[in-house]
Amino acid sequence: MNERMIDRLLEMAKRAGFEQAEAYYTRGESFQASVQEGAVEDYRVESQQGLSLRGLYGGKMGYASTEAVDEDGLEELVRAAKENAALIQNEDETPLHDGSDTIEQKPYEDKISALSAKEKIDLAIAMEKYAKEADERVLRVHGCMIGTETSYRRIRNTLGLDRESSGSLGFAGVSPIIRNGDNMLSGRHFLAFDDFAKLDVKDVAEQAVSDGISYIGASSMPSGAVPVVIRNDTMAVFLGVFAGIFSAASADRGLSLLKGKEGTAVAAPCVTLLDDPFCKDAYSGAAFDGEGVAARCKAVIEDGVFRTLLYDLKYAHKAGVASTGNASRPSYASTVGIAPSNFYIRPGENSREELFRMAGNGVMITDVMGTHAGANPVSGDFSLASKGFLIQNGKVVRPVEQITVAGNFYKLLEGVRAVGSDLYFGLPGACSFGAPSVLVDGLSIAGK
Repeated sequence: MNERMIDRLLEMAKRAGFEQAEAYYTRGESFQASVQEGAVEDYRVESQQGLSLRGLYGGKMGYASTEAVDEDGLEELVRAAKENAALIQNEDETPLHDGSDTIEQKPYEDKISALSAKEKIDLAIAMEKYAKEADERVLRVHGCMIGTETSYRRIRNTLGLDRESSGSLGFAGVSPIIRNGDNMLSGRHFLAFDDFAKLDVKDVAEQAVSDGISYIGASSMPSGAVPVVIRNDTMAVFLGVFAGIFSAASADRGLSLLKGKEGTAVAAPCVTLLDDPFCKDAYSGAAFDGEGVAARCKAVIEDGVFRTLLYDLKYAHKAGVASTGNASRPSYASTVGIAPSNFYIRPGENSREELFRMAGNGVMITDVMGTHAGANPVSGDFSLASKGFLIQNGKVVRPVEQITVAGNFYKLLEGVRAVGSDLYFGLPGACSFGAPSVLVDGLSIAGK
């Protein structure tokens, strides 16, 4: 999109009576290939672009978006945004950003687009082959895929804000089916990366097979309240499910029990929860948020003490505080929301084996299912079908399945006894969630 098109849109908005106006443009390309039995099963290459207009008209924020980035599309944007503003009932002020802050813009180098489609497909085929060769019990590979994404965004407004950023990401995943007598097990492993030099398809395949084999012979366990080690990837899932309680919008609507708790202890002293757009181990951060506000690293919980909610400009203005740079706009068509960037629990110094020793007799939870139905993001309560490994005398002794782990996320944070050193981030999307393994007291296990 050329400079003239954005200039034209903002000029048209001012002539139409908008007191302030903002143009938000994004474009991106994505590639995804799945293979089965050495051949391409699914292959997708997509590109899209879009433009949105957000502006104050009669003191109310109107919004509209379009894929048609041409003269007719601009006229429709202005008309639709004006109509939208007239329909707004909320009287809360929603300011635009003037760009007066300083962003920490790092040099961008695309290390994802260098490979051709054929080279990416060949990597997926090799990954499937490695999975089949990793163990004689691998019957087939149910899913084996590689994907890449590149993106660009530009935000500019009539107050002088003008910022742009680019990004790229790759991801790979494999899920082998393992035969154990008459039983079938599945394993899985996924990896995100920003450089194909970081992708070892043999390692991804072997970790997926190892994951599946580790559950051979799994059975239930006795019910009871026991020490629980929540493995890093599963703790990241918990954090993602309950991330909304840290949003100022949720607190304002009465959907978070953290409202008004700043400065008080809400977690164990060993828990520090960070939102860091520049975390080197994750890939969802950017120098500025969806409103152009400079992003920054912040402790949401520091040594167990709750420090801040996450704010965009609207809720920051309403609360009389500064935005934390957490306005979220996953695409040009998205309205402004609040979300973290790279949201994670700071790792400690304990190895996973040390957590087992500290637990004594308990269980390690490695997978939870049914988070949409079994977790209440407002109250914090959860009851989730799970699997993992039994811990006896400080050591893992066997896999367990057909169990349910239940508790409350707020109480979980308070009950963390120790934090591991094995920080892990799940696959990134609009944001990334990460955690090390943690040892928690006070969770209930329902088994046999």
